Amino acid sequence: MRRAGRPGRAHLPRPPAWTATLTWKAAVFITVMCCALAALLGALVHVSVTRQTVEAARETALSRLEEVTRAYEAGEPLPRFAGVDPEGMPSSLRALAARGERGTLVSRHEGRPTMWAAGPADGRALAVRVDYSQSAETISGLDKAIVGSSVLAIGATLLVGAFAVTRVTRRLHLTAQVARRISAGDLDARVNDPRTRDPSRPQDEVATVSGALDTMASSLQDKLLSEQRFTADVAHELRTPLTGLSAAAELLPSGRPSELVRDRVKAMRALTEDLLEISRLDARTEQVDLDVHELGPLAGRVVRGSGTDTRVRVVRDARVETDKRRLERVLGNLVGNAHKHGRAPVVLTVDGPVVTVRDHGAGYPDYLLEHGPQRFRTESGGKGHGLGLTIAVGQSAVIGAELTFSNAADGGAEARLTLPEAIGLAPPPGTGPGATGTTDGPGTTDGSRPAAG
Repeated sequence: MRRAGRPGRAHLPRPPAWTATLTWKAAVFITVMCCALAALLGALVHVSVTRQTVEAARETALSRLEEVTRAYEAGEPLPRFAGVDPEGMPSSLRALAARGERGTLVSRHEGRPTMWAAGPADGRALAVRVDYSQSAETISGLDKAIVGSSVLAIGATLLVGAFAVTRVTRRLHLTAQVARRISAGDLDARVNDPRTRDPSRPQDEVATVSGALDTMASSLQDKLLSEQRFTADVAHELRTPLTGLSAAAELLPSGRPSELVRDRVKAMRALTEDLLEISRLDARTEQVDLDVHELGPLAGRVVRGSGTDTRVRVVRDARVETDKRRLERVLGNLVGNAHKHGRAPVVLTVDGPVVTVRDHGAGYPDYLLEHGPQRFRTESGGKGHGLGLTIAVGQSAVIGAELTFSNAADGGAEARLTLPEAIGLAPPPGTGPGATGTTDGPGTTDGSRPAAG
């Protein structure tokens, strides 16, 4: 038996992003509170003034009713505003007088607001009327004044409140901007200038948050600078003894122990050079030598120089403006990392200004995809020190390229390097849409390119 599917829930349209801002929320809150306060005060004033106006008109009407009653009992003629069962008298007031009671009521008579007062007179109703137009106009004018003043008060309060909230949000945006600059590596960024800051001046919550951010940035900068100095000092101190150790290792007699010593000395020298390079990258003192290069041939030379079995695919060649030495360093590290921590086949693809290096191993670990390469951390059986990708990321930033890491859907790690393309220059001969070529292994080529027309 087939079950009927549950009906899907209707997706309500999402509100625009600006409605989530603090300025918008504060404006709505101020408007709602002002409207509620204006409505409450307006209602209180309206009720109070209306009660006083009605009471004054009622006393006037009852006073005239007493005078007319005395005239009626004395047999004197009644004034024109009084009469027995007069025309236009409200029926409810007539019934009240018929029961022997006195009362007042406001109604319209001949199109004008009128205050009626009636009392019993020989089984009938003796009534007087008082013009209530002025009182009604007074109440109507009061209501208009309340509405107008409320609108002005709400508008003025909203403007002042928006101005005050905007000043707060501007400071918060500045704090967030500085936090993003610090996250991007600008450790000198600060919200407040320490030279003009007065510690004795009272601070609000925003200033407290800004000060905490500045303190955190200063502490972080001090720790990173200390780490950078330590790395540079260690690398420099190691170079001298390693140089002597390397020379001594060359004097050892041939044999397996000598080869192991030379291999370990070579690894230590490579590690020392990597540490020195990282310290220079951290110091941000690197100078780039930009020039225009053909990316496809350059990538092929890097693969041949690496001595690895790497396949090179040129989907579309391009000219890029970059530092050749640094780019070769980045590509060499990516290819070496793919062979060291991944599995064959390793493919380097050139598609315009984008170079992709992919292996078919287990892929990058989760921490690397989320936070990027980390020094001295590797999850590939302990091989390596985790410096190759770190150097690749640093050199990519120096030459203005973007290096991203991901795992392919069908398995394997994939590093994608996007370089700044040289605009306005003619493409290299034999390149363009449809031009492809492959290189398998060091110095071997498989494939062809169409001849230029």
